[in-house]
Amino acid sequence: MATTTPNGVREGGRSETTSDGAPMTHPQIMKALSGLMLGMFVAILSSTIVSNALPEIISDLGGTQSSYTWVVTAALLSMTAATPLWGKLSDLFSKKLLVQISLVIYVLGSVVAGLSQNTGMLIACRVVQGIGVGGLSALAQIVMAAMISPRERGRYSGYLGAVFAVATVGGPLLGGVITDTDWLGWRWCFYVGVPFAIIALIVLQRTLHLPVVRRDVKVDWLGAFLISGSVSLLLIWVTQAGDSYAWISWQTWAMTGGAVALGLLFVLVESRASDPIIPLRLFRNKTITLASAASLFVGIAMFSGTVFFSQYFQLARNESPTMSGVLTIPMIAGLFVSSTVSGQVITKTGRWKAWLVSGAVLLTVGLGLLGSLRHDTPYWHIAVYMALTGLGLGMMMQNLVLATQNQVAPEDLGAASSVVTFFRSLGGAIGVSALGAVMATRVTHYVQDGLTALGPKAAAMGHGGTGGGGIPDLDKLPAPFRTVIEAAYGHGVGDVFLYAAPFALLSLVLVLFIKEVALKSKPAAHAPAAEDSTSPAGAGTPTPVAARAAAGTGADADALSKAGKGSTGY
Repeated sequence: MATTTPNGVREGGRSETTSDGAPMTHPQIMKALSGLMLGMFVAILSSTIVSNALPEIISDLGGTQSSYTWVVTAALLSMTAATPLWGKLSDLFSKKLLVQISLVIYVLGSVVAGLSQNTGMLIACRVVQGIGVGGLSALAQIVMAAMISPRERGRYSGYLGAVFAVATVGGPLLGGVITDTDWLGWRWCFYVGVPFAIIALIVLQRTLHLPVVRRDVKVDWLGAFLISGSVSLLLIWVTQAGDSYAWISWQTWAMTGGAVALGLLFVLVESRASDPIIPLRLFRNKTITLASAASLFVGIAMFSGTVFFSQYFQLARNESPTMSGVLTIPMIAGLFVSSTVSGQVITKTGRWKAWLVSGAVLLTVGLGLLGSLRHDTPYWHIAVYMALTGLGLGMMMQNLVLATQNQVAPEDLGAASSVVTFFRSLGGAIGVSALGAVMATRVTHYVQDGLTALGPKAAAMGHGGTGGGGIPDLDKLPAPFRTVIEAAYGHGVGDVFLYAAPFALLSLVLVLFIKEVALKSKPAAHAPAAEDSTSPAGAGTPTPVAARAAAGTGADADALSKAGKGSTGY
């Protein structure tokens, strides 16, 4: 186990201080974070770049509407299921090595995905990509927390949020350009991130130096299997229900029952595990519980926005894939500005709750207004609504993680951070699947109504307007039918956002109950662990202050930071 020497250097690893023991300067931190932010950019880019290219990808590979859904959901599912495991591994092994492993997994999945000959092969590769992306998403926040104090972290969380914003909305734009470029083609949507990932690997190796922590514990593989199985069953059910089988059917009861059973087994195993993958004691902390629940609802809004805006602009307004990305710039601008500004202000003031509450209000209002979308809504209205939504997301995403990290002892940093990220990914996966099913149902309903209004002959087309749930080619439809389809998709996407708005409202209610705790001034890697190695027997018996810090009390964690100069290194 690494220990802290008087000059601040940790045995078995390198310190986040300069050679004279002084805290890292802003340029030094930015240099160390450069590879991490590049890796984060690659991770998010891979999740969004295929959205505008999917119609052509599925058509070229001879896939079905079910395949279309699974290409999106497979990556979200594996990312969500793998996040807690990555978080726990970061508490046990080298964070730098884990980030690099995540990048390698992503690169391998991407290269093979670009070579896919059928949708089954592509979906399998998306699962591999999701595992790598899950690691990068969880570890980015964890590594940053190990280097930077909560008080200063808001500033750098803003930078990370800005990278997230650019990749989230820039992905569909880049995917559209690649798809529309004849000499490239959709396969380059998977290849384009590989050079960035390789550069990130090299930069990380040269610039990121963290203490190497080795603890004599075993990974809770049974807990990882149970939580992954529970989440996978739940997401498979949400994705397939209403399409492959009815919402009320034996398949529904089997999958939901199995998910609940595995979830209960997970809780039982974690309550008895010596080193659980998700320490259940974390949820005794009110802030962590509320932040995790709020992240679930924020995830619904965040992922549904990127997926359904693409369909709205292409199918309700007949824009090209490239223009679909350009038209979503107001949302990326809002996210970029709010995440950066809020981070800077939080660093100066140490106060963060007002930003969470304001963000939840803006997110709720933005989604509510987007619920009024129709195919002929003036674009400047849409731009304002998207900007409000982006502003709200930027204020909430990183700051929910920040509030959680400020409440835990160093040895729980990875697990606590990954819990919030896990719930956000879970919300996104469930949101995309469930809201996608809602949109398909509403579009079919509006198409039938529109055809009925055109007369008996048009009404006889019934389900043909959408190809039995497929994606219509607007350019091949006669003018009257094309108008019906555009109106149906415009109204259907509007309904999706209207249904998402109450979840944003729930996140507002949750953050109102979060108690603000002043941000600590020491990074997690500098704070001592929650055990006092100076106890008489040398057995690591927790002191009262250490015990309370391990339970997540911010004030006591601060007290421990000041009192534990000779304690075990993180």
